[in-house]
Amino acid sequence: MADEQRSAPAQPAPGAAEVGANESSWARGLELRRAVLGSAHVERALAAATDFDRDFQSYITRNAWGEIWARPGLSLQTRHLLTIVMLATLDRQEELEMHLAATRNTGLTPEEVREALMQVAVYAGVPAANAALRTAKRVLFGTPAAEAGRGAGEHG
Repeated sequence: MADEQRSAPAQPAPGAAEVGANESSWARGLELRRAVLGSAHVERALAAATDFDRDFQSYITRNAWGEIWARPGLSLQTRHLLTIVMLATLDRQEELEMHLAATRNTGLTPEEVREALMQVAVYAGVPAANAALRTAKRVLFGTPAAEAGRGAGEHG
C-alpha cells in the first residue's frame, strides 16, 4: 500500500532549449494577445492573476496565443472569426462578448460576424445563433440588452 501512495518520480528540470521555447511562446503570445484583445485588457488580466490562476494566464498566453494563434496557414481575421463561431456554438457569451469587442482590433466587419453567426444557426442551432446575435448587437452597436432581443436575433 505504501508503494502505491508514493508520488511519481520528479520530472527533470527543463533544459535551456525548452526554457527558451517557453519564453519565445510567451513573448509571441503576449504580442498576439495584445494585438487582438488590446493591451489594456491583457494588462488587467495579468494584473488580476493570483497564485490560484497565474499558471492559467501563462498557459493561455504561451499555448493558445503563442502557439495556436501564431501558426501560419490562417489569417488573423480567419482565426478570429473561427473563434467567434466556436464561442457562439458553445454558448460562451462572456468570452464571445470579449472577442466581439476585439473585432475592432482585427478588422472583422459586422457583416462578416453576421454571416458567420448565420452559419452557426444552420450548423449549431437557432438558439445558439440567437443568443450570439443578441450579444453581437449589444457589443457591436451599443444596443441596450433589453432591446437586443428584439427584431433580428429574436426567434420563437
